[in-house]
Amino acid sequence: MSVLIIIFLTAVAALFAGVFEKGKFSRYIGILGLLIALYVSFLPECSFFSQYKAMFEFGPNAALFTKISILVTLLLFFLGSFAFNNHRSHQSELYALILFSLSGGIILFGFQNLVTLFLGIEILSIPLYVLAGSNKTNIRSNEASIKYFLMGAFATGFLLFGIALIYGTAGSFDLYTVHQYSIANPKDLMFVAGAVLMLAALSFKVSMAPFHMWSPDVYQGSPSLITAFMMSVVKISAFFSLFRVMTIGFAGIIGEWINIIGVLIIITLFLANTMGLAQSNAKRMLAYSSVSHVGYLGLIFFGLNNLSAYNLAFYLFAYSIATVGVMSCLIWVEKLKRETSYNAFKGLAQSEPIMAVAAAVSMLSMAGIPLTAGFMGKFSIFAQAIQYPKMGTFMVLIAVLGSAISIAYYLRLIMMMFFPKESSFKTSERVPLTYNIVAVFIIVALLAMGIFPDLFAKQFGL
Repeated sequence: MSVLIIIFLTAVAALFAGVFEKGKFSRYIGILGLLIALYVSFLPECSFFSQYKAMFEFGPNAALFTKISILVTLLLFFLGSFAFNNHRSHQSELYALILFSLSGGIILFGFQNLVTLFLGIEILSIPLYVLAGSNKTNIRSNEASIKYFLMGAFATGFLLFGIALIYGTAGSFDLYTVHQYSIANPKDLMFVAGAVLMLAALSFKVSMAPFHMWSPDVYQGSPSLITAFMMSVVKISAFFSLFRVMTIGFAGIIGEWINIIGVLIIITLFLANTMGLAQSNAKRMLAYSSVSHVGYLGLIFFGLNNLSAYNLAFYLFAYSIATVGVMSCLIWVEKLKRETSYNAFKGLAQSEPIMAVAAAVSMLSMAGIPLTAGFMGKFSIFAQAIQYPKMGTFMVLIAVLGSAISIAYYLRLIMMMFFPKESSFKTSERVPLTYNIVAVFIIVALLAMGIFPDLFAKQFGL
């Protein structure tokens, strides 16, 4: 709870920096607040907040995912000065909205009540509707905002309807009371219907096919730094909330929803990877890549054990910093070329080798190539899922096939950067120092976690 309060107050301070025409300092206010929150997240929770544990509890899993989200947000803030240099008149609002959205994500890590779940989802989502359309002169950004808002409102209706059915049957919003009811009444059709409606709503939030239809257009149309935030921090928050509500609240009816998730995973992996191959725009390709990773993450529901939350955290952290690595490169190219097609990346390695290497290592990690964090993340989830009787082996085979397909579109962009027929970079402008620092951190982190995966547990105090 203390971390949540720090992030919220930091967001307010960043917002008021703009009111007093000190918007250029809002990024530094945000970085300072995030560093303080990251430090506090390693400390024991204050006993004063235990009185709120019926609604929100900052337990070990909540602390782990909060640390990951704050660290990824911190990396994005370091990229902000260059990414938002054409938003100088309202930079403070952008940073504040990102922090408000992060506050919603932190609520989702420790919710104990379905009402708190709903509040967390909305606090996470509403700032994103504004952020997606923050590039006011870009028609694609305007389209992204309205499309995200309309589809988000539609999904919220499903979520509320599902919560209403759960409350009508279980008689409580408390997650553990719902858990007990699911065990005692696994055949209650109204309860099962409520669970399925909530699954559909949260599948929209994580962009699992066929509820992903908004994400390619929204990710492509939004400002690239906001896209990176949605593909990483928002994905972490939304997927953990899905994981938490399904494995705790609806554990007693797992037989009713596990097959539905299995079908959604197959659709997601086939559709996202096939569409990723067909793209000629790197940003849109990364959007479909983001959708495909939800399919791999979905395997966490198969063969659940005591390490499932840790495996999920490892994968999400590896995926998120890889996303930041690729998107930082894309932000730089987009600013120079005013486009994000594959051709815009031709010869990037010759002019900015550190950025190109970071993007290449990030995409190899996303593909699950050995010696990268992404490989260890996929391996741990696949090893867990294959233990699930009947469906486990089949689902892992589908996921491995999806990973193999994804290598093709990742390698296409890597080839453009490192082996072009001629370079398209003929400018003396150099990438900002902060971008190279972030790139080096990402390269080291992805390779270190791939070779020494236990480092993740040690660094996050596990």
